[in-house]
Amino acid sequence: MTDKPAKPAAKKASESFAAEPFAMPAMPSVEMPAAVREMAEKSVAQAKDAYEKMKSAAEEATDVLEDTYETTRKGVVTLNMKAIDTVKANSDATFAFARDLLAVKSLSEAIELQTAFTRKSFEALTAQAKEFQELASKLAAESGAPLKDAFQKAGKDFGKAA
Repeated sequence: MTDKPAKPAAKKASESFAAEPFAMPAMPSVEMPAAVREMAEKSVAQAKDAYEKMKSAAEEATDVLEDTYETTRKGVVTLNMKAIDTVKANSDATFAFARDLLAVKSLSEAIELQTAFTRKSFEALTAQAKEFQELASKLAAESGAPLKDAFQKAGKDFGKAA
């Protein structure tokens, strides 16, 4: 007689398993203490705040890098254009010298022409080097400015936080 009541219960359990094979048994409801709930809420709020700060810092860093890249790109383009202009000017001067040299009638005239060309070339080279140095200095200052500003801002923010 003990077999009869066990069979309907076993059948009910197997039917329940077939309907929901991975169902968890019902858990008793437990009331969380208020202190634990407050601590959990405070932790979540702090995590959200930290995430927002990190997100903001990452966005600012990305903006700074984009500004630095764009400034550097423009400066390099300017330097390249100046280099092309310089090569053209030097080539034009050399071709003009060659043309004039072919037209000389005496050795003294050729030496005088060569001396004048050498002096002009040296003066042009000096001026060009000075221009390149000024452009490179300007590029370095402008490219570094966004990073410098970001570090100064970070230093101020860190000082306020401490």
